[in-house]
Amino acid sequence: MNRYRMRVRHVLPLALGLFAILPAYHQDGLAAPGYGLWSAPANLGSFINTEFAESGPHTSRDGRTLYFSSTRPASYGSFGAEDLWVSQRTSADAPWGPPLNLGATINTGANERTPALSRDGHYLFFASDRPGGLGGLDIWISWRANTQDVFGWEPPVNLGIVNSPATDGGPSFFENDDAGIPQLYVTSSKAGGLGGIDIYVSALVGGLFQPPTPVAELNTPQFDLTPSIRHDGLEIAFASDRPGGVGGRDLWSATRSSVDSTWSTPVNLGAVVNSASGENFPSLSADRSNLFFSSDRPGGFGATDLYVSTREK
Repeated sequence: MNRYRMRVRHVLPLALGLFAILPAYHQDGLAAPGYGLWSAPANLGSFINTEFAESGPHTSRDGRTLYFSSTRPASYGSFGAEDLWVSQRTSADAPWGPPLNLGATINTGANERTPALSRDGHYLFFASDRPGGLGGLDIWISWRANTQDVFGWEPPVNLGIVNSPATDGGPSFFENDDAGIPQLYVTSSKAGGLGGIDIYVSALVGGLFQPPTPVAELNTPQFDLTPSIRHDGLEIAFASDRPGGVGGRDLWSATRSSVDSTWSTPVNLGAVVNSASGENFPSLSADRSNLFFSSDRPGGFGATDLYVSTREK
């Protein structure tokens, strides 16, 4: 891991400049191996949510830091149309503290969304349509030396070959310790996909990300997007408007028996988690017991709110 970190930290920016098992669970009672069913979602409350759109939640490995994007305006301290924000808490069971804007090193006058940390907390992946990209939204990466400093991020670097002239977003980084080849799951609307937006994966080989390839068993002719892969690589959650949903865009899940296996047929998370409205941006917590996401279901505080569903191991 140390060699991997050093190569990404020092070699990747230079290389980028060259551009060279079983079903998971559902409302009928089928659960992921070793886990119970997801609970009815709870709104994260007015301390986190506003009258504007909050989305793309992601928590740190210890569950005490929450990153998300929001369209709250300049009067809240924003820099652009959509910024990345962070909230912290003293323990995994404590209430979330006041959200703070990540600042001008990460945010711009453009859109920043879908933040995702590496497991060790040194890297932050996110999507942005800031100047310097290849197309619409691109994937960018930032590094920090001190994983306890939520404002210690260095200027982001465009991931180059991972991106396309189309829209690329929804990053989820998988360390892949068993195989020794880390992977970045993303979504893209690039030409040649099966649907409007598809799920892809890019391997990190020798410190360099490789061209993304589609994850065929997860894609449909509809929109399949914003994957979140569990830290052991055996479960993935994503959003899709494929047939068989509860309404709008739903959350789906797939599992696999090993990191070398193909994903199972995706299963809708059912009417306990999904609603007749839209559910998007799922994010599995490191301890596998929390599923964060955004929804515009009735009863929220704004355009879209952040919610969490829990399960027992």
